Amino acid sequence: MSTHILAALFVSLAAFAAAAHAQTWPGRVVKLVVPFPPGGGTDAIARILAARLSQQWDQQMVVENKGGGATNIGTEMVARSAPDGYTMLLQSMPLAVNRFLFASLPYDPVADLAPVSLLCDYPNVMAVPVASPVRSVAEFIAYANANKGKVTFASSGNGTSVHLSGELFKRMAKIEMTHVPYRGAGPALNDLIPGRVDVMFNNIGAVLPLIQAGKLRALAVTTAKRTPPAVVAKANADTVAALAYPATKSRLEQLGVVVIGSSPEGLAAHLRSEMDKWGPIIREAGIKAGD
Repeated sequence: MSTHILAALFVSLAAFAAAAHAQTWPGRVVKLVVPFPPGGGTDAIARILAARLSQQWDQQMVVENKGGGATNIGTEMVARSAPDGYTMLLQSMPLAVNRFLFASLPYDPVADLAPVSLLCDYPNVMAVPVASPVRSVAEFIAYANANKGKVTFASSGNGTSVHLSGELFKRMAKIEMTHVPYRGAGPALNDLIPGRVDVMFNNIGAVLPLIQAGKLRALAVTTAKRTPPAVVAKANADTVAALAYPATKSRLEQLGVVVIGSSPEGLAAHLRSEMDKWGPIIREAGIKAGD
């Protein structure tokens, strides 16, 4: 099962005229919009990257959390911003799946945003309570088959990567599991630890400390005019260099992520493949935002 968060960098894609812009960019503060509240995994990645890019550029990159609307508020903000490279977006799975969860969106994730780089692979971990009788994926499948209609999986909300990972696993394993959505990963983990729910497919950053502390057991890891191309190319080159910087790479790996640093074309292809993968899952499961 391949499920993960695509931690990726984008810029607005509307038109503006500045032939020499890329040679001097960035000449002022760059805003990095994170469409999630502070403190989550994507926010942590953003702050590590912003610190390194600020040093490379000798120009500050400021992280601005713009949560709400299942990330649509912050994403629309960047899509509607001046396409000069000074407002950037660090997004994850919602960029690929929201078009399937909502009847309409105030932006087009492909047409309104220029991909810069796929930053890292942020896997989800299949975790169960330490009191669970299962100790492997095979044992979990056997347990689910022996307890049809009784197995539950927790998520941080409908349509999240945590929810969709569980739906994908359920279909691949051909088992029955009842989805129990919570308002965030914290409340879900609070019920998973004592065994009030059976399993959760959470991102690795949130569950790794609990696994290391012996509070959870891990079973598996999932592991149209455009902005001037020169600006995107420079943003990509600088970002890839920041990700390769030893101290930055080490800090990101401590979060449990696998650093990638793709080309813009690689990110565009990855976004399309994520849409192709998750669209059928969402439609088949009948998932809608706010359910």
